[in-house]
Amino acid sequence: MIAPDADGRAGRSRPPETRRARRGLPDLPDLPDLGVYVVDDEGRIVDVNRRAETLLRRDAADLLGQDAHDLLHRYSSGHSLPRAQCPMMHAFLDRRTVQADRGWFQRGDGSPLPMAWMVTPYEIGGKAAGAMVLFHETTSAEVTEWERHDPAAPLSELDRLALLAETTTLLTSTLDTDEALRRLVRLVVPRLADWAVVDLITEHGEVWRTAVVGHDNGVLAPREDLQGPMPPVPPESPMPLSRALRGAASTLAGPENYQGPPDSGIAVAQAELFRATGMHSAAIAPIRGLREVIGALTLGRSGPSGAFGGVELSLLNDICRRAGLALDNARLYQRQRRVAETMQRHLLPQLPDVPGLEMTARYVPAPQASQVGGDWYDAFVLPNGVTALAIGDVVGHDLDAAAGMAQVRNMLRAHAWSHGEPPSSIVERLEQSVVHLAEASLATLVFGQLEQLTDGTWQLRWTNAGHPPPLLIEAAGQSRFLDAGAGLLLGTGIAAVRTDAVVCLPPLATLVFYTDGLVESPGRSIDEGLARLRRHAAALAHRPLDTFCDLLLDRVRPVANEDDVALLALRIPVPGGTPSLRPGTGRA
Repeated sequence: MIAPDADGRAGRSRPPETRRARRGLPDLPDLPDLGVYVVDDEGRIVDVNRRAETLLRRDAADLLGQDAHDLLHRYSSGHSLPRAQCPMMHAFLDRRTVQADRGWFQRGDGSPLPMAWMVTPYEIGGKAAGAMVLFHETTSAEVTEWERHDPAAPLSELDRLALLAETTTLLTSTLDTDEALRRLVRLVVPRLADWAVVDLITEHGEVWRTAVVGHDNGVLAPREDLQGPMPPVPPESPMPLSRALRGAASTLAGPENYQGPPDSGIAVAQAELFRATGMHSAAIAPIRGLREVIGALTLGRSGPSGAFGGVELSLLNDICRRAGLALDNARLYQRQRRVAETMQRHLLPQLPDVPGLEMTARYVPAPQASQVGGDWYDAFVLPNGVTALAIGDVVGHDLDAAAGMAQVRNMLRAHAWSHGEPPSSIVERLEQSVVHLAEASLATLVFGQLEQLTDGTWQLRWTNAGHPPPLLIEAAGQSRFLDAGAGLLLGTGIAAVRTDAVVCLPPLATLVFYTDGLVESPGRSIDEGLARLRRHAAALAHRPLDTFCDLLLDRVRPVANEDDVALLALRIPVPGGTPSLRPGTGRA
């Protein structure tokens, strides 16, 4: 440290040009006990008095032009203070006069300066655009409320219990692994550490560095360049991370652990991690599931705060136990979801190739909790050349619903193929099968038969068993729902007479079959959803059919939807094309 001169200032002389960098500012008073500095409207220091230099142990040349918050404002530990939590910044931004008996600046030699302060608006160049800060050294040991957010300060027992309760609540309220990891990082950075590093062991036994996250004034800052696949875990390595990934007890570590010759690729990666992040202290603990170790969590400190100790290590163990159970549950759920979704996708059919007729389908699983359900579509050519079209929904959002969906679809195919009857008769036969044979309890369905008549026009005959009505959009944008032919849903056991409806489809018209997940969501009526579907479908009628379907899903499907969606769309060709179906008589 440079020794102070006779009047208490640092030994370097102040350059005249720097001393006069105030440009129109009146001289600041050189008071014996009161440090004073002025900041402009951007928070940069434009003037200081001599006592401020002495208290801060910094020359004016080191202060002028610097951002006062970034350079000076600190927690009592010396840890960087986020702007959002800084009371001096609040006063500066609000253009108010505020004073406090407690605060901390960082001196030029890195030591903390406990002080009392006042911030008040100050005119620069005739405009009240800046602020003046007055401060003096104190010896008070009282900790103010905002200092309790200091990530380097030890947590009280109450704070520790509150953090563990928050960890349990946040991590167990999601079944998405990525979201659980994001919540875990937000819990510990910057509250407990400057860095959080998560290494997970995949289902194939590989180690993947899933998260390396620091913070900049309290704002999380991921280091994606340090993330990615890791070398295998050596079976006998004594290095801290390798031991944690094998399930050994938690431990404290530092860059010195990785300064010698590396014993494995993981040791090389760890040495690079300490170098790139500047961590001087780390606490590493295994993340254990119910049956096996699923990863490790590393907390690191790179700022002026002290090294981790036994108290923090104990807290880290408690956090990792809760994280392990939550991540294990999320993994199990996602594994079951993938199996169910794969099964359902394989159950959905390939669309037939009907010359001249454009046809496409989409299936979108529900997000989060209800990942698989009973929504389905089907299209197949009957022995008489007529194309059968179906869209349906079996009640439920689980494997039972998916299995019931497969039964209903297969029975519908069997009845339609075996009996050359109108849609209503086929659905009446299906009703009996659902009630007596299928595992599905309730289901909705639209079943139609599409044929090309002798004059080249296309005709749809359909019946509806409690399902949202198909939407017909003409080439010019006129649209209407096909509401006719409506009846009860399947599986009620109530005898009902089903009817058919018939419509001629104009050239280049688009016909859309869909399930209720496209138009219905909590907080919004199905009528609103239907109106939204009709409006957007009409606006997209000129688009190619694949683009039409993709944009329709993107624009119409509710953001808060918790249901899956099936969509079947077809476009009628222009007259004069080669007839692709048997010349019909107007009946299926």
